[in-house]
Amino acid sequence: MGINRLIAAAGGARPVDLLLANARIVDVFSGEVVSNHIAVDDGFIVGFGDYEAKAVVDLGNRFVAPGFIDAHVHIESAMVSVPEFCRAVLPLGTTTLVADPHETANVLGVPGIEYMIEAGRSQPMNFYFTLPSCVPATPMETAGAVLNADAISPLLANDRVLGLAEMMNFPGVIHQDPDPLRKIENTLAASKPVDGHAPGLTGKPLYSYVAAGISSDHECVSAEEAMEKLSCGMHIMIREGTGAKNLEALLSIINPKTAHRLMWCTDDRHPHDILAEGHIDFIIRKAISGGVDPATAIRIGTLNPAQYFGLRHVGAIAPGRRADLVVFSDLSSPRAEQVYVAGVLAAEEGRMLAGIDLREPAVCPSAMRIDPSVLDFSIPATGSKARVIELVPNQIITKSRIMAVTVDDKQQAVSDVSRDLLKIAVVERHTGSGNIGRGFVRGFGFKKGAIASSVAHDSHNLIVVGTTDADMTAAVRGVIETGGGLAAAWDGRVQAHLPLPLAGLMSNEPLDRVRHLMDGLLAAAREMGAKPSDPFMALSFLALPVIPELRITDKGVFDVAGFSHVDLFL
Repeated sequence: MGINRLIAAAGGARPVDLLLANARIVDVFSGEVVSNHIAVDDGFIVGFGDYEAKAVVDLGNRFVAPGFIDAHVHIESAMVSVPEFCRAVLPLGTTTLVADPHETANVLGVPGIEYMIEAGRSQPMNFYFTLPSCVPATPMETAGAVLNADAISPLLANDRVLGLAEMMNFPGVIHQDPDPLRKIENTLAASKPVDGHAPGLTGKPLYSYVAAGISSDHECVSAEEAMEKLSCGMHIMIREGTGAKNLEALLSIINPKTAHRLMWCTDDRHPHDILAEGHIDFIIRKAISGGVDPATAIRIGTLNPAQYFGLRHVGAIAPGRRADLVVFSDLSSPRAEQVYVAGVLAAEEGRMLAGIDLREPAVCPSAMRIDPSVLDFSIPATGSKARVIELVPNQIITKSRIMAVTVDDKQQAVSDVSRDLLKIAVVERHTGSGNIGRGFVRGFGFKKGAIASSVAHDSHNLIVVGTTDADMTAAVRGVIETGGGLAAAWDGRVQAHLPLPLAGLMSNEPLDRVRHLMDGLLAAAREMGAKPSDPFMALSFLALPVIPELRITDKGVFDVAGFSHVDLFL
């Protein structure tokens, strides 16, 4: 909006585009609810009260809040494209989000980040990004990219890049490794914040971490941890996602003295939870039900992240701010009935309105470089006992066990369903190297078949677990043929499938369709005898070589305590 038009419209010198009459405005500056009319022109709020308007909408004394902001989210966790993520969360009141494209970057590098930024630029809601700080997470697996400070620093000039994403490498910061420090220094030189990721860090190591210039954290799991980090000057993002739910533990830190330093974030929220519960709106409702003042809960999800990231045009209902608005009837349990984006009614009663343009981005770069002819999951038995990854129910940690292997008449070590001992493998998919790491896992419970996935944190190689080589091959081929995804197979053919052709992580389908296909996969896994409630989730973390005790990468079995690859057989 031109400044001259803004001033003229605000002063009443010309008719405004829209007057939202009879609103109860949630004032996130004062914490009060004020009855008034809201004047909107050219997509921006220009004033309050009586204005001559081209159109008047009577809100019938309903409440109006600023559009909600997610301060830290991985879009890839919802397994849908940027436009489909917009379709899913905008009707829930989320009009701005700050995404960390860490997963896409691990697969596609800088082109992947650029793809996500451009995909967000053309959507009706505000997509902003922070730059992934730790790609790859470790050098112990083959990633799709290595993003050092020189690789990502040019992106700091992009108007959609707000800062540096979660600095997970806190040991590197504390021990003054040059590359993470350069990333931090370059970001601060661009006058942008650096987000943290430092679970459990306390005392002098925490002081070193904060002294480096890191200004937020979303990993707090206790009030004591959060208060120490607040006292060190950090902003705390209270996370309520799918895997990590921290709101209840942190409710006690929310008070008039601390609320201005807090933000809501989802981090990782899966399709089932978004569709069943909501997004930032769900966190606001849960906070209010836990005793948080409604205006404070809304401020934490609007003004606070806007101020933290320097977004002066969103986060509040005030002159000069974009008219991103959420209309609802119950302040004690806000549920979006209407959502305005830049002064245009974009969603009503949980659905995007016809005519709201969700543009498909440019073609995503290829992310599946595997020659199916090289697939070989055989394991020659070079010993009688092997290291076995053992799942821990409802946890992403594993145990390391030593078990006798079952050997066939060809001297091959094979799965043994009677002992819940299955083969597991990781196939490198980024460079076409042909690397395949092979091992054994216990805890899936399959009596037949195999499952495969191109979602395997953090480098997202293709991971598969199964009862026979033939079914493992069928599941992997099913994933390869659609450019990525999840598959379940038995009797040598795919029985259920969720294609994820965008970086092998995201679908072009709507969120409810993804949920439906995921339900089909989980049903197939149950038919196979799966013990975990979501075996695909369990599988997705088994290639992450930073979580104890035993993992597997495309380079083989990995002992986290020793931080090295080890022989499968003893």
